[in-house]
Amino acid sequence: MNKFISFLKDEEGQTSTEYILLVVVVVLIVVKFKDVAVSRLEQITANVFDKIDGIAQEMK
Repeated sequence: MNKFISFLKDEEGQTSTEYILLVVVVVLIVVKFKDVAVSRLEQITANVFDKIDGIAQEMK
């Protein structure tokens, strides 16, 4: 019983648990907003390539 209580009071293990929880929260946020981010990146990429294509057409 004393080992269990000392394990609960030991703060070294809590830091790794906190890091794991932080990673889980970040992953959940990324998964939640993945579709929004992909859509926005597709729009940005399309706009960049449209501008490049327009500049290339003007140079001809």
